[in-house]
Amino acid sequence: MTEFVDADAVLEPTLQNVLDQTTLKWIFVGGKGGVGKTTCSCSLAVQLAGVRESVLIISTDPAHNLSDAFRQKFSKHPSLVNGFTNLYAMEVDPTPDLSEVEGLEGEQGGFLADISTSIPGIDEAMSFAEVMKQVQSMDYSCIVFDTAPTGHTLRLLQFPTTLEKGLSKLISLKDSFGGMLSGVSRMMGAGGPGGEHMIDQMLGKVEQLKRVVEEVNSQFKNDELTTFVCVCIPEFLSLYETERLIQELAKFEIDSRNIVINQVIFPEEVGSSRLLAARVRMQQKYLDQFYDLYEDFHIVCLPLLEEEVRGPEALRAFSQHLLQPYQAPPAQQQDGAGSAGGGSNSLVEEMRRQVEEQRNRIQELEAELKAAKGS
Repeated sequence: MTEFVDADAVLEPTLQNVLDQTTLKWIFVGGKGGVGKTTCSCSLAVQLAGVRESVLIISTDPAHNLSDAFRQKFSKHPSLVNGFTNLYAMEVDPTPDLSEVEGLEGEQGGFLADISTSIPGIDEAMSFAEVMKQVQSMDYSCIVFDTAPTGHTLRLLQFPTTLEKGLSKLISLKDSFGGMLSGVSRMMGAGGPGGEHMIDQMLGKVEQLKRVVEEVNSQFKNDELTTFVCVCIPEFLSLYETERLIQELAKFEIDSRNIVINQVIFPEEVGSSRLLAARVRMQQKYLDQFYDLYEDFHIVCLPLLEEEVRGPEALRAFSQHLLQPYQAPPAQQQDGAGSAGGGSNSLVEEMRRQVEEQRNRIQELEAELKAAKGS
């Protein structure tokens, strides 16, 4: 254990290792909802675009935020991000219509949708497989996934198993009922005597998608090709979710060696605010736990900002903190805070102002109460 205690052996607190590993093709960014995954994934993609030939960032979160982050509308087809020559973005629907996913139209698509309802998760699995098949046909040197909150991400990683179970169930149905399926297919609207042929076609589609997912899954388990960046904030629930996520990633044999802790308030910025000091003490407790639990991880701390990071230029600026540890500026003196204007985190000054206003208001109420009692 002494090698982790030695300061010389502590891993650098940046994501430079991700940029340096030129063999990486799949980079997942995930964590609890509301911790800033999209900002971190977009910032990482911006930095990767500076060292890779071409980068694609994909949002698999139903509540897509890539368009908001870059202030540019994206669709399910890759679009060049404004201000870049080699960075592309796309937002995919994790649960589209099955007939669209499978390429089966009309009655056949309807039959597939009906029979798949007995296989939980098969629709998402097929959708993911279709996306991966599309992505594999594209020529990008690196692909960044802005994933949904933890639970959805873990389901995504289970899709290969889901597909295998679904395929086995469909095959067992066909083997068990044989020619009866053609009659069932007619009752469900699959058409004439070709119903059984349609089922064979459907099974062929599923097998094809299963092969794609199996191939991608083998790449996901290769730490030369894939890594997972965990994003969190210094609070209990986020610490708990991060531990759960890392344990599940280990179970799926997916490499994870980077943690980004977002929305950190640095002690240097506290000044005389008791509210901020209390928040710093709370955060520090969980930061210590992160460092104790993940001493063999690269841990990056990002500051709490006064406004959202939106637009290519704002993302370029913020992304620098992924490669260079954030240096908090000293807090402004209370009497000169209003005119100094030099603090990089004006949120601190705003919170101080609000605390001062609350103090004044309390004094006014106390004076009114005292006057009321006197009368």
